Amino acid sequence: MSVVQEDIKTIVAETLAEHHRLQREEIDAVVLRAIVTILTSFGIEEEDRKELRADFQHLRRWRKSVEQAQSYTFKAVITVIATGLVGAVWLGIKVMLGK
Repeated sequence: MSVVQEDIKTIVAETLAEHHRLQREEIDAVVLRAIVTILTSFGIEEEDRKELRADFQHLRRWRKSVEQAQSYTFKAVITVIATGLVGAVWLGIKVMLGK
């Protein structure tokens, strides 16, 4: 391959890479504008990002604590039912042996 062909390939590759980078920047700008527009339509200004982040973190912590409480409640209910059944069986055995 000649030096000219190598130079042409290099120039084409650099041009395509630059074109791709510019397209990516344009897409990022459009997405950012869309997000800002949506948040603004909900009454959330761009300056409220830190507060919004804190709100979402609080909601996540709340959801996880509720899920944990539900898990503990389920385990407690199962334990009470199992204890009741064992107690009933035990009383039945005592009654049978007592006769």
